[in-house]
This record gives sequence, structure tokens and C-alpha cells, in this order.
Amino acid sequence: MEFKLADIGEGIHEGEILRWLVNEGDHVDQDAPLVEVQTDKVAAELPSPVAGVVERIVAREGQVVPVGTVLAVIREAGADKAASAAAAASAGSATAPAASVAQTVRPEQDSPRGQREPQPEHKVYASAAPQASQAEPKEGRRRALATPHVRALARKLGVNIDEIDGTGPIGRVTEEDVRRFAEGGREPAAQPVQASAETGAGVQPKTTSHATTPGPAGDLVEQVPLRGLRRRIAEHMVQAKRIIPHATHIDEIEMDGIEALRERLRPYAEARGVKLTSLAFFVKAAAIALKEFPYVNASVDEAQEHVLLKRYYHIGIAVDTEQGLIVPVVKHADQKSVFEIAAEVSDLARRARENRLSLDEVTGSTFTISNAGALGGLCATPIINYPESAILGIHKMEPRPVVRNNEIVIRNIAHVSLSFDHRIIDGGMAIRFTNRVRELLEEPDRLWAELR
Repeated sequence: MEFKLADIGEGIHEGEILRWLVNEGDHVDQDAPLVEVQTDKVAAELPSPVAGVVERIVAREGQVVPVGTVLAVIREAGADKAASAAAAASAGSATAPAASVAQTVRPEQDSPRGQREPQPEHKVYASAAPQASQAEPKEGRRRALATPHVRALARKLGVNIDEIDGTGPIGRVTEEDVRRFAEGGREPAAQPVQASAETGAGVQPKTTSHATTPGPAGDLVEQVPLRGLRRRIAEHMVQAKRIIPHATHIDEIEMDGIEALRERLRPYAEARGVKLTSLAFFVKAAAIALKEFPYVNASVDEAQEHVLLKRYYHIGIAVDTEQGLIVPVVKHADQKSVFEIAAEVSDLARRARENRLSLDEVTGSTFTISNAGALGGLCATPIINYPESAILGIHKMEPRPVVRNNEIVIRNIAHVSLSFDHRIIDGGMAIRFTNRVRELLEEPDRLWAELR
């Protein structure tokens, strides 16, 4: 059977082959993971729909392929081998082989107007060929179920993840399992090993080839392929800046009232197992203000020349991870309490860093908040999360001298910046929206008065 990149919806048209988890000739069980694919939103392991033997791998690592492309051919258990070979040949005739060092791929994706337009060439570096490893997994063990983040941790700690008994759902190996195993005194394999499904044949991890070239003064320059989530972020940022005329309004918010309220509520939050942060109050204030300024919670349909005013309030939260910037979404933030928002943001951020978010959890946002305050920095001009019409940046909060009633006093001040789509939002609207958020945060009694 032809194993194809399925249409998983949410406007996703293509995926990048990050890593094959099996080799040609390997036997796989039904639902065993075959390949790791990066889409616009998430990296995911795709399982085998049938049990059988991997007859041929068609799509190579680093390739960007559209939905419906044949990724591999699997000979089902008991199937006629000749028929399977014919299917493999048919699949391969439509796909050019990967180059041994590098190849040029011209991915195509739908433009905002629904038309196909050429994309710039991307140089994709082929993976090193797998080599046999002396280490083998325990007899009869299958390949461990684990997220890419956990697998990377296992490689970093030098342990064979296939030897770990997972304690997560359906036996999935968790980060805690890996750390516990690494600290248990077990002697790690000389090389990190990944075992192919059920065959017990170990292979060294596949790596992307890097190259070095001399710089202008003879210094070496390392060439790192722009791949995976980093490439998706780059494409998304270029799309946003190319289509949306950005403008940014900057203001400051006095946070003493919210900080005092947060301290009073802290014991109640801790009793519920919730870490109450100022970000939860920003999300709630933004959800209230968005109802009053619908164009800030909108997007532009370029093809139909319509403005789409969205009457639901899904707030995206930009999360800094090792893989890159990920934006999980708090759905229906206007209908949730501050405690509920705080708990959800904490859970989403943790699982974003572990690369364990589902597609639904990173799609559908109508407005985004980027909270860089913990990292420092006075202010910034964030790029809008296309196709939204605005993004709110929260920056460092610190005590500063300000004038109140003609006297200099110390207040906790945070800078905020609102980048907005100048096609549908004018400066006056951006300022009034920010003023409303500031009003709700500087006078928390008003924030509670608005709750429904």
C-alpha cells in the first residue's frame, strides 16, 4: 500500500520530512511510528496504517512535499511481493531521487489568494546513510513510544530509549522516565541507538550534514540547513511582513494594582495548584477589550476583499522553546476565569517546550500576546501572527520613578507594544484599544466588574 502524507486540515498543504524512524526492509506493526514530519504548526510522528514490510522509502529527509504525496510503500503482511514491487516502482517514477549531498527543492504552497505561486529555492541537505550499530535493544522489545523532545533528551543523556519502560499513556516514555533511567546507574551504549520497529536491528541516529566554507578573511563559516520549525517560522514571518502593513503603538502600564491583587489571590491559586502570573490578567483584559474593538480581533480575506470580524476570542500565547517560537491557543478566553486561564497557559507552555501539543492546540487564534518580559528588554515591535490583525507585546516590568499628583513616586511599570494591520486599524483605534487594556489592569476593580 502507498503511505501518503494525509490531509490533516487547518489549511495545511505540505510537510517537511524531518526524520525517518525506519529503514527499507524493516518490519513494522500497525500504528508503529514511521516518520517525523514538520507541518506549518507542529512536528508529528506519523504511524503506519498497516502491519508489513517497508518496501521503499520514496520521500527523503529534508524534502518538502504536498499533501497526497507518496512517502513510502509498505508491503502488507501476506501481500503478494510482486504486486508490492510494482507499487514501489510506480511511486518512485513520480518522485526524483534525493541527491547524495544536496538537492534543490522548489516547494509550492497556496498563496493567500488561493493561487499557486513559485517559492524561492531551498537547498536541502541529505541525511547521512544509516550504519549498523553493535548495540541492540532487548530481545523482543518494540521501538519506544516517545515525542521528538524526549528522544532528543535521551540522545543527549546517552541512553537507549528503547530500553526504558514508559509510564505515560499507552506506555509512552516521558521526560521523567528518561532522566530517572539516566540517573539509575545503567551503563549507556557507546553510541545513542534507535532500533527499527520489531526487527531489533539498531541504527545510529540519522544526522543532517553540515558544511564549512572559508569566510572573507579565511575564517570558517558553518552552513546549517534552515529546516523544520525554524524554516516554517521564517516563511510565516516573511508572509506576514509581505502582506500586512505593520504599524506599532507603544505605551506603559502601571502594574502595582495587579501585583497587589495577585499577592492577595496567590494562596487561593496555590490551593488549586495554579501558578498565578500577570500574563493571565493580560489575557483576560485583552479578551474584554477585543469585544469592544472588533477590528483588532479580525482578519482580512484578500481574495474576497472582506474583513472578517470574529465573534469568538481565541488568544494565542507566544512561547519560546528550543525548537523555536510556538503559539498555543487559549480558546474562548472571554468565557474563562483568570485562574482557569493561568492554569491553561502554564500547561500549554510546558507541553509546547516538550513538543507535545496537538494541532488543535496551536491553530485558530484570533489575537496573539507575546510576553518577553521575563527575558528583559525595554520594548520591541512584534510581528503580527498572520492572518490576525494585531499582536500585543509585553515587556520588562520594573520599579521606575514616575510623577503622580506632582510628586515623584516609585511604581512598577511595564512597557507594552501593539503591532497592528494598518489596512483595517488606524492609529486612533490602536491607542484606544491599548488604553482600554491599560485601564483594566491599572484599576483591577474595573476588570472584575467586566467579568460575566
